[in-house]
Amino acid sequence: MTSSTPQAPVPPQGAASGAQPKRFLLMAMLSMLGLALVGVLLVVFGLALAYPNLPDLDTLTDYRPKMPLRIFSADNVLIGEFGEERRNLVRIKDIPDVMKKAVLAIEDDRFYEHGGVDYLGIVRATLHNATGGAKQGASTITQQVARNFFLSSEQTLKRKAYEVLLAWKIEQNLSKDQILEVYMNQIYLGQRAYGFSSAAQIYFGKSLKDITVAEAAMLAGLPKAPSAYNPVVNPKRARTRQQYILQRMHQLGYISDKQFEEARAEQLKVKTDSSEFGVHAEYVAEMARQLVYEQFKEDTYTRGLNVFTTITKADQDAAYLALRRGVMDYEKRHAYRGPEAYIDIPPRKEDADDAIETELADHPDSDDIVAAMVLQATPQKITAVTASGEEIAISGAGLEMGRSWLAEKAAPNKRIRRGAVIRVMQEGKDWLVTQMPEIESAFVAASTTDGAIRAMVGGFDYNRSKFNHVTQAWRQPGSSFKPFIYSASLERGLSPATIINDAPISFDAGQTGGQAWEPKNYDNKYEGPMSMRRGLTKSKNMVSIRILHKIGAKYGQEYATRFGFDAEKNPPYLTLALGAGNVTPLQMAGAYAVFANGGYKVNPYLIAKVTDADGKILSQAAPDLAGDEKNRVIDERNAYLMDSMLKDVVRFGTATKALVLKRPDISGKTGTTNDSIDAWFAGYQSKLVGIAWIGYDQPKNLGNRETGGGLALPIWINYMQKALKNIPIEERAVPDGLMLVGDDYYYAENPPGSGVHSLEGGSHGTPAEEKAKDAVKNELF
Repeated sequence: MTSSTPQAPVPPQGAASGAQPKRFLLMAMLSMLGLALVGVLLVVFGLALAYPNLPDLDTLTDYRPKMPLRIFSADNVLIGEFGEERRNLVRIKDIPDVMKKAVLAIEDDRFYEHGGVDYLGIVRATLHNATGGAKQGASTITQQVARNFFLSSEQTLKRKAYEVLLAWKIEQNLSKDQILEVYMNQIYLGQRAYGFSSAAQIYFGKSLKDITVAEAAMLAGLPKAPSAYNPVVNPKRARTRQQYILQRMHQLGYISDKQFEEARAEQLKVKTDSSEFGVHAEYVAEMARQLVYEQFKEDTYTRGLNVFTTITKADQDAAYLALRRGVMDYEKRHAYRGPEAYIDIPPRKEDADDAIETELADHPDSDDIVAAMVLQATPQKITAVTASGEEIAISGAGLEMGRSWLAEKAAPNKRIRRGAVIRVMQEGKDWLVTQMPEIESAFVAASTTDGAIRAMVGGFDYNRSKFNHVTQAWRQPGSSFKPFIYSASLERGLSPATIINDAPISFDAGQTGGQAWEPKNYDNKYEGPMSMRRGLTKSKNMVSIRILHKIGAKYGQEYATRFGFDAEKNPPYLTLALGAGNVTPLQMAGAYAVFANGGYKVNPYLIAKVTDADGKILSQAAPDLAGDEKNRVIDERNAYLMDSMLKDVVRFGTATKALVLKRPDISGKTGTTNDSIDAWFAGYQSKLVGIAWIGYDQPKNLGNRETGGGLALPIWINYMQKALKNIPIEERAVPDGLMLVGDDYYYAENPPGSGVHSLEGGSHGTPAEEKAKDAVKNELF
């Protein structure tokens, strides 16, 4: 009997061959998963090791950024900012909601949802970048804070890993609002601006709390690339990004349909003028900076010091506009010097636009004096384009200044033609041809009570010349110095009624200390004997010279130092009677204040106080005050008589233009130096003194018949019209110790008959052999 063993079923040949790849695939997947797990464990292990070594967050938890030196007016208007980082620290509660939303819309719309790293955003950006198009990033605001404070900008995996770790750490230690506050104060936004508050001031000239939706969107576009999206440098690119941000804000529901449409259509006024602040006080800010630096050295620019000056916005605005107007009125009276430059404009529009933009960049605007490129010019019309791209037309009266340079026969190097760079101004709706002035000017106004400077303009354009003519320009004061000689004579027995001969006079070399001198009156006219009062009213040179000759040049020099003048700058020669020494406008302000306040020397000062970033007062001014007898430098009676005579200069003399102010309480003196090189007006009301000066930096003639009364006085008047608008008229009380005899006052100890009744007229010494104008350079009119 036979038996059989059952046989195992034999699998089909195809099934056996199919199992092998599956096992291989499974093994491969398990291997990859294992490797990935190992990799993750290694990364986690590495991160765990790295996390304790991350930098401390003290710079964030106790955020103290570098704060610039900030200069303010007396009425808290920001007028200057100095430091590598221009920043105005603002707390999150004070940042307007529209600014926060604009930033979140473009930088991190899930900021309040993620824990420092936006994984959803990473996936979205990865998918977008894989499909092409503009590259997107996925860094959150927290990661940007980590990078800005603790890391470099290098593109490496190690730096990115540290960025992620730091983002996690920051999120664990700071609230979302704290992180956003740090970001919005720290981020760089171009033009040396750090933080959105500073950027709002620099780009739009306004406080962050006052910005519109459109302006917020423009600022929010800056963090990605401050230079590329800078509205000053790249207005078209900046507007494109702004429009995209507005669209994002609308999509996210941050703004309504109406807000979206209004913001899209809003025409932004980006600040491109020379002043980054709301008032032209560049010379004030720079002078304050120098004074503070003397005390605080390098800490000046990082401690967040706040400097409060004595100027007011209203006074400074009035002074700036008055000075600019006075200088431009002078330019209108003098010849046009021709275009500033020429280029050959390319035929292709794109090339032409680039060439024009490049050339005009070398000719920056000076406030309302705008550089323009001539596109077409005929004797009847000029078509030109400005740096902003605006095309303008000039015709009729607007061509007046440059009319003679439009003719075909005009010199080729002076003719106004296509490719010429000219200056234009807008008056109302009309444009006119003008030119940048070559002359300079200065104006300063100060309180006569304590010397606090109310306004100071050190030159026509700070960006053209940073030389402060108020404090640094030593110029001959001309006839504006005469009152100090007259004041000295009152202490030597003379009175306003003393008779002095207005007749030609000459001095030999021994008397002058130099060469023979035969001075003249400005108009070459002589009126014979007259009162000292009338001599000052009419600014008679012969009268002033005879007075100084009588009291002695040495005494005159010493007496002038009571008013703050430097003896070495004003030598004791007879030419001192005509202002042949050197003074600064600031010295003149302090000196004339003595007549205004009754005889007290007050020193002009600019800084009222300095505080730290927390408002703690670090230093405070303690000025000399009028009324404090230890500050008295001349007799009250002397000051009264001088004031009386200086009022006559305004009522009847060389300053009658000031009568337009319709104030009986103003006094002053014009000054014009030899050959009309310097023009002055120094004047005051009892509480406010103002000094105006005009001249060339390299002294030269201002023009025939140009005088202090025609040049400097209008600047003073235009300032005082605004500065004295709400100031009541004051009548000065007659001090004790004066007696009225006839029409004039005398010192009680020098009544008529006992003082100096008259000075002998006629010639002293030998006549000069040459004209004094050529022989004595310090002769002044």
